[in-house]
Amino acid sequence: MDNIGDESIGVREHGFEKYGAEGLIASSVGLGWSGLSGALRTHGRGVIEYQGALSQAEICVAICPSNSLVTRLTGGVVDRTIAERGTIWLSPPGPREVLLDIAAPLPEILHMYLPAGHFSAESLGVDIDHAAHASLRYQRSFQDPLVAEIAFAIVSEMRTQTAGGRLLAETLAVSLAARLVHSHSGLSPDLDLEQLSHQGLDRRRLTRVREYIDANLEGGNLTIARLAKVASLSQFHFARAFKAAVCNSPH
Repeated sequence: MDNIGDESIGVREHGFEKYGAEGLIASSVGLGWSGLSGALRTHGRGVIEYQGALSQAEICVAICPSNSLVTRLTGGVVDRTIAERGTIWLSPPGPREVLLDIAAPLPEILHMYLPAGHFSAESLGVDIDHAAHASLRYQRSFQDPLVAEIAFAIVSEMRTQTAGGRLLAETLAVSLAARLVHSHSGLSPDLDLEQLSHQGLDRRRLTRVREYIDANLEGGNLTIARLAKVASLSQFHFARAFKAAVCNSPH
């Protein structure tokens, strides 16, 4: 997305600074993704300490089941959980002092990074403050089937790249941001994201989008942000409305 920034900043700056290079299985660096970056890691038994400021939201998801007890201490809150498949840890942007105690090796944890631009009114299409990302709640580990499915799809694409990988990552990034704002923030938007997401593109918008795709398919210039502007919709609502209209995701 044009205004989201460098697609790999989360992996390069936060991921390696916080966890180092050891245990890296796969990452989105070099894949040309925009608006979302990811790193699939294995974590050994031990303690990880980090003190610094996150400019992006970090969402960690356990991809494989494990009997490992993970203890996370940050902001005076202690969270202890068994890292089952689909277990999620959310770290909002901002200054953060974190201590992680991993009792047994974690075979596969996906670390996803979302820039603040995804939490804007332009991206989500609801009347929210530009600092909406600051309202994300730090909370204990949780389960969320939609967030987990997004993580599984990201891992699959990192392992086996497809022709539509860039658009897929952008679509998933928008959906992930919308889900976090809808279910895991302190905001109460006037408009329901879930209800609006089921409205399909009207014929006029769909025609404009199809014509733009036909004209730019060979140039590699197709992004969710550009297509959403053609349709005069937010990125989140465009992705959902396009799928509702043609029964296929944009990618």
